[in-house]
Amino acid sequence: MSNQPLAERLRPRSLDDYIGQEHLVGSNAVLRKMIDSGNLSSIILWGPPGVGKTTLARIIANALDRPFYTLSAINSGVKDIREVIEKAQKQQFFSRPNPILFIDEIHRFSKSQQDSLLGAVEQGTITLIGATTENPSFEVISPLLSRCQVYVLKHLEKEDLLKIVDNALSKDPELKQRKVVIEEEQALLRFSGGDARKLLNVLELAVNAETGDEVVITNKKVTQLLQKNLAIYDKQGEMHYDIISAFIKSIRGGDPDAAVYWLARMLEGGEEVKFIARRLVILAAEDIGLANPNALLLAQSTFDAVHQIGPPESRIILSECAIYLATSPKSNSAYLAIDAALETVRKTGDLPVPLPIRNAPTRLMKELGYGENYKYAHAYEGNFAEQDFLPEKIRKERFYIPQNNTSEVKILERLRAWWGKRF
Repeated sequence: MSNQPLAERLRPRSLDDYIGQEHLVGSNAVLRKMIDSGNLSSIILWGPPGVGKTTLARIIANALDRPFYTLSAINSGVKDIREVIEKAQKQQFFSRPNPILFIDEIHRFSKSQQDSLLGAVEQGTITLIGATTENPSFEVISPLLSRCQVYVLKHLEKEDLLKIVDNALSKDPELKQRKVVIEEEQALLRFSGGDARKLLNVLELAVNAETGDEVVITNKKVTQLLQKNLAIYDKQGEMHYDIISAFIKSIRGGDPDAAVYWLARMLEGGEEVKFIARRLVILAAEDIGLANPNALLLAQSTFDAVHQIGPPESRIILSECAIYLATSPKSNSAYLAIDAALETVRKTGDLPVPLPIRNAPTRLMKELGYGENYKYAHAYEGNFAEQDFLPEKIRKERFYIPQNNTSEVKILERLRAWWGKRF
C-alpha cells in the first residue's frame, strides 16, 4: 500500500487531466491561452480550498518547462524568499525563461515579506504564482497586487466531483484492486463541500474502513464513518462552511451564547482570525445596519485590532464584537435597499440624471440647463428643500424601507417630516 494519500496520487499532471475551472482553462479560456502562448505573467489564484490552485500552478510550470520553486507562507520568511530569488538570478543566462515561484497561502505573508518579492517580480527575475483563499484586495499589498493578474477559482460542481470519483476508481492502482460500488453519492458530495482533496480523502477513508475486496459505499456508512473521524478529512477538524454559517446565524438570531460557542469552535479548529473578523464586518452592515450604525464601526475596529494583535489575545476582541453584534437590534433595510436599487438599474438601464442636479462645470452646460433650479438644501429652513432627485421614469420608486427599531423609527419620523406621504 502506498504511503501517498489518494489525493496526491491522483494529482493531475496536465491540463487535459485537470477537472473543473473551465472558465480559466477550457478551450479559448484566458489561462489556457496564456500557457499555449508561453507568455506567462505573475498571477494570483484566488479560491476556496481543494479546487486545484496548487495543481494548476504545477501544471503551468510543467507545460512551460520552467524551474519551479515553492514556498508556504505558513513556515517561510523573508530569508527563504531571498534565497529563492538568488537561485533564480543565478539561472538568468542566455534565453532561458525565468523560474516560477509558487507561494501557497500568500495572504498569510506579512507586508515586509510581500515587499521582499516586489523587486524580483517587477524585474522579471521570477514569475510569481500566489494562491490564496482570502480576497487578495484585502490581503495582498497594492504594489504587488498591481503587478499580478488575479484569477478566481470556483467551487467544483457536482459533475466535476463525480468525474473525480470515477477517475479515482478507474485509474488509481490501489482502488482498482478493490471492487468499489457507490450505491449513494450524496454524503460523499455533501461532506466534500466542493473540495476535491476532501472528497478523495473521504473516499479513501470509506474504502480503507472495509476489510474485504468488495466495498459498498452508502450515505449511512459515510456519515457514520466521518462522525468518528472528522479530523481525517478536514485538517482543521471542523466543517468550515457549516461552522461559519452557524456562527453568523446565531448572531443574526440574537443568541450571544451560541455565537461565542461557534466562535470557540472556529478558534479551536485553527480558523484564520482575519476571516472571522471580516465576516463580522459584513454581518454588521447586512444584519444590523441602521438599527445600530455603531455596530459597523465596532466590527471594523475589531478587524483592524486582530490584524495588529493576532492570536491568542485576538480571541477576546472577537468575543466582545460577537456578543455586541448578537445583542444589538437588527435591521437589513440597507441590504434590501441596495439590492432593490440594483434590480431597478438592471431593468431600466441608464436613465438620465434630472437637469437640476447635474454637474455644470462649463458655460455650455449651464446654457443647456444643467444645474438650473437646483435647490441648495442649506439655504432653506431646516436644511431641507423638496425637489426631485430620481429620474422621472422611476420617481415613485421606494428602495429604503425603515424597519421597526428605535433608530429607524426616528429616521422614519424625520423622512415623513421632510417628504410627507412619500414615506
